[in-house]
Amino acid sequence: MSNYLVKLSRLEKNIRVGIVGIGSIGKGMVLQAQQTPGIECVAISDIILERAISWAEELGEAYEVVDSLSAMNEAIRNNKMAVCQDGNLVAQCELMDVFMEASSSIHAGGQFGLTAIKHEKHLIMMNYEADLMFGPYLMRLAEEKGLVYSVCDGDQPTAIKHIVDELKFMGFKLVMAGNNKGYLDQYTNPTLIIPEADKRDLDYKMCSSYTDGSKMQIENAVVANGLGLRTDVTGMHGHRVDHLENIFDHFDFEAIWDGEHAVTDYVLGSHPKGSIFAIGYADHPHHQKTLAWIPPVMGPGPFYLFYKPYFLGHFESMKTVALAVLAGEAILKPDYGFKTNVYAYAKKDLKAGDVLDGMGGYACYGLLENCDENEIEPGIPICLAENVTLKRDISKDEKVFLADVEYDANEFAFDLYFKAMEYSKKYALSS
Repeated sequence: MSNYLVKLSRLEKNIRVGIVGIGSIGKGMVLQAQQTPGIECVAISDIILERAISWAEELGEAYEVVDSLSAMNEAIRNNKMAVCQDGNLVAQCELMDVFMEASSSIHAGGQFGLTAIKHEKHLIMMNYEADLMFGPYLMRLAEEKGLVYSVCDGDQPTAIKHIVDELKFMGFKLVMAGNNKGYLDQYTNPTLIIPEADKRDLDYKMCSSYTDGSKMQIENAVVANGLGLRTDVTGMHGHRVDHLENIFDHFDFEAIWDGEHAVTDYVLGSHPKGSIFAIGYADHPHHQKTLAWIPPVMGPGPFYLFYKPYFLGHFESMKTVALAVLAGEAILKPDYGFKTNVYAYAKKDLKAGDVLDGMGGYACYGLLENCDENEIEPGIPICLAENVTLKRDISKDEKVFLADVEYDANEFAFDLYFKAMEYSKKYALSS
């Protein structure tokens, strides 16, 4: 990326970005924009207006609170950061080049993204749930307008993608692309998680989605849909591994891999904590001989481990902006459409008439599955399993099907999801 840093520093006019969602990651993205040559954050928005205002003040930014598009444009022209509550204002603003979606709302993420594309903005999604649900549709709309749609760099999906790119460039065949889950309790809820959430200053429902595994399952689905991967089993294997270098003691790659179609999976409780990994295949004798003595331990061959012990969140986010504007490229996007999705499973016995409360709630956890196995009787994605009413009793750990819930197909999130499904079938690459 050093070449892009040079290009950014030589720009006559800064790349202007707007960021919606000023939580922990959004705050960092605004800070990175402030620190990166050639990039300028000109507008921010959060549903809790005071949160956006206080962050602008903490960064020492000259700012103006606005509630209309004309006021936003005027503030930016006066070299002030525009701060607002309505993310649609940021998405519509004519004085910016890139819209970055970092809210935690699936519905709003889709709406803001759609608005940004309609107003000629490159769209960068730090909202992985909205990307999973609506990405195939938003990506196609962006490309039809000559715009870039990309998942934002800095989290597990793009960190995994970088490893995969590297091993493929060296001639390895991809076998598995994977995540590392530190702790898993599928039955936690926003009440049980309070002590851990408070330690980390996290929203209770969000922290619950981390702990019950739904968030990780979604991250792997984003990787799968961007790289054309499948899962070997529902929810992936998720073997407990003490260290990544011992992964070959737990996965039978000869049995999992068919020689052509790679899979996504994860390990549980492995060191290094926070790592991500990929498994590559090389069968040339010279490669195998060389890899046998190159440290660290990469595996017995012909399967080899590649991993990175960290990813850096918002620190890496502006690389996505540079790549989109300077090269017209995405780091990761759902080129393969809906290869996988994450479907709702009951955390407890549920009754007809119960209203589901979405990812990280009290009712359901999410498990990754191959979409072609859901065509006859589709499940309801965990990202849409909110404010919908059950039509029948569901037992604990039972899958919730789309036919099991009352929903409005014309409601924005469902409508956009079904459009994404149509675009996936029509335009997605095959693997």
